[in-house]
Amino acid sequence: MKKDILKTAVELFLTYGFKSVTMDDIANALGMSKKTIYQYFENKTVLVEESVMYLFQTISSGIEDIRDLENNPIEEIFEIIRFLMKNLKDEKSSPQYQLEKYYPKIFKDIKERQFCVMEDCVTCNLERGVKMGLYRKDINVDFVSKIYFTCMMALKDKELFPLDNFSMQTLMNNYLEYHLRGICTSNGIELIDNYLKINQN
Repeated sequence: MKKDILKTAVELFLTYGFKSVTMDDIANALGMSKKTIYQYFENKTVLVEESVMYLFQTISSGIEDIRDLENNPIEEIFEIIRFLMKNLKDEKSSPQYQLEKYYPKIFKDIKERQFCVMEDCVTCNLERGVKMGLYRKDINVDFVSKIYFTCMMALKDKELFPLDNFSMQTLMNNYLEYHLRGICTSNGIELIDNYLKINQN
């Protein structure tokens, strides 16, 4: 039951935002009373926190599954972004903004966790790419991994990138291509072009 509540809460929070969704909304979506939800979650803040952690764990597990496939680093990073977009929707409700504004402690904690996962993922990806001759040997791996994470977070800033002008999918795709073309060798760029040609839809 608790997992069902978390899955529904995550779906609603991502669709409508952490502030906008009420406990009544979640109860109605599940066809149960608020009392039942309160048996598992003391209040909305606790539900938000556990929902965020549930989503984080789901995404972290999915990223690990993709990494375990050991595709070439360029394909791997494209597939991770595709997976993220599938699980985070298009973020039209600006859930990150609402989380940061209304639940700053939860936001700070999850951002730190995201950074740890992303830094490990991107660092390994960069190191493999360099070894395989797909990324330039002269890149500063530590610098690039931190810039990558910082830019990914900035893409979710709706003042910088209003959703009326940019879809999250477009932003992510454009940034990823920008990132890769800046660090790739000629062999790597050839792989990017082939991947984009095959997966242009």
